[in-house]
Amino acid sequence: MTQDLSAVQASDNVWEMAQRQLDEVGSLIGLNESLHGYLRVPKRVLEVSVPARMDNGGFRMFTGYRVQHNMSRGPGKGGIRFHPDVTLDEVKALAMWMTWKCALVNIPFGGAKGGVICDPKHMSMQELENLTRRFTSEISIIIGPEKDIPAPDVYTTPQIMAWIMDTFSMQHGYSISGVVTGKPLAIGGSLGRDKATARGCMYVVDEALETQGRTIEGARVAIQGFGNAGMYAATLMAERGYRVVAVSDSHGGVANERGLDIKGLVAHKSETGSVVGFTGGERTDNREVLEFDCDVLVPAALEKVITRENAPRVRASIVAEAANGPTMPDADDILFDRGVMVLPDILANAGGVTVSYFEWVQDLQANFWEEEEINERLKRKLTRSFREAHEQAKRHGVSMRKGAYCVAVARVAEATKLRGLYP
Repeated sequence: MTQDLSAVQASDNVWEMAQRQLDEVGSLIGLNESLHGYLRVPKRVLEVSVPARMDNGGFRMFTGYRVQHNMSRGPGKGGIRFHPDVTLDEVKALAMWMTWKCALVNIPFGGAKGGVICDPKHMSMQELENLTRRFTSEISIIIGPEKDIPAPDVYTTPQIMAWIMDTFSMQHGYSISGVVTGKPLAIGGSLGRDKATARGCMYVVDEALETQGRTIEGARVAIQGFGNAGMYAATLMAERGYRVVAVSDSHGGVANERGLDIKGLVAHKSETGSVVGFTGGERTDNREVLEFDCDVLVPAALEKVITRENAPRVRASIVAEAANGPTMPDADDILFDRGVMVLPDILANAGGVTVSYFEWVQDLQANFWEEEEINERLKRKLTRSFREAHEQAKRHGVSMRKGAYCVAVARVAEATKLRGLYP
């Protein structure tokens, strides 16, 4: 399928970025024009107005979205984010990436995503509950354990998932734990889910180092973003023998070339709300962390942080995208030309959706697994996915992102073709 990419290349629109990634891989795998066009757009876009009762007794209107990109391989799967900068294009892009992510790790889900334009930092718990329950009611027509299963994302939590589950269950008159994942353990959550994204990221970094003939012990790691994924990645990797030399959050960062005391840093973050001011290293910032002298760079914050401007200054030999869409397409090309291995988001942060799938299976079966079994299953899934993507990358002489997309897009295209069109 011939695409005019000139406008896309000049844009930083995240939806156009996601489409461009598909376009580039479509030509590699010989994707026919009809299937290409089908995969280039979402199956369903739901925009809802959400009135929520506020603490002052009045109500306020919010806008929410749920996008289902492709469900040829199974129910939709994807998080819900509460953030003031949520846009429809962002949610569409994230839904598309979820399609490829689920296909790459070969779990029977399609891609979906949701979001509400709000600032949870300035809302009380009661206001958040009111907003969550009303938003759930508005999107309940398209979600469900056999239809579309939400999960936590930016600024949403296990408690918010509990409210979604309860609201959906009350509408049906009985408990339906499988409608969401990332729930508290007490109501059907899974062991290992909280650390799954970070653990999966570590597993694929392990594999990447092995392909380069390098050892884990002492490999230097810089992490931009010290929320759930970044904090757990730092903790797990330090325990494994990596040397975490720099981290940052939205307020700033801290670095120590000899290695940071991660337990102390986590305690400092818990006490102060930021890594800034930690006495075990020198102050730095988000920009410097991306360019820090290290072996592995883990962007674990938001989208579009590695650009054509800073890509030439990235000194890591491996970039593991724990965040969604942190690398711009032009930056991707620069890093590949420089020999930097980028482990794409659909691989590097797929641990979360993989263990979400395990949670969904456990809920449906009412049979829960031990954490050791979950972690071992996760390792097998991520290790196999890395090797399949790496094989395609070598075969076509392309980046790991394109190699991963070759695997994922081919699987979704095959399922779509086999199912055909109805009516």
